[in-house]
Amino acid sequence: MRGLFYVLSALAVMGLAFWAYQENYKTQSAIADVRDLHQEIGAAHERLRVLNAEWAYLNRPDRLADLADLNFDRLGLLPLMPEAFGSVDQVAFPQQPLLPITNAIELSSDNAGSESGL
Repeated sequence: MRGLFYVLSALAVMGLAFWAYQENYKTQSAIADVRDLHQEIGAAHERLRVLNAEWAYLNRPDRLADLADLNFDRLGLLPLMPEAFGSVDQVAFPQQPLLPITNAIELSSDNAGSESGL
């Protein structure tokens, strides 16, 4: 009986050791995946910073003014002046269409007092 207990204990220890071995390698694999993801995120942030810098460089006011002057004949771009803006009451909004009345119910309060006995 004691021998059987020792054999079962040894098998349980070997099974737990095998499980721990597998979990260790799964954990190391997950850590490597996280490290790769962090590197990809860092590279994406770097690309985003470069794109933001390029956007800021390309949208400099002096550069845009030079481009507008250079292409004035083709585009006819003018600087925005306060007179170019209007007020809301100058906007012609379209009329809302009138929907047809369907399933109309006629309501009247002429005889409301006489029906209830008042």
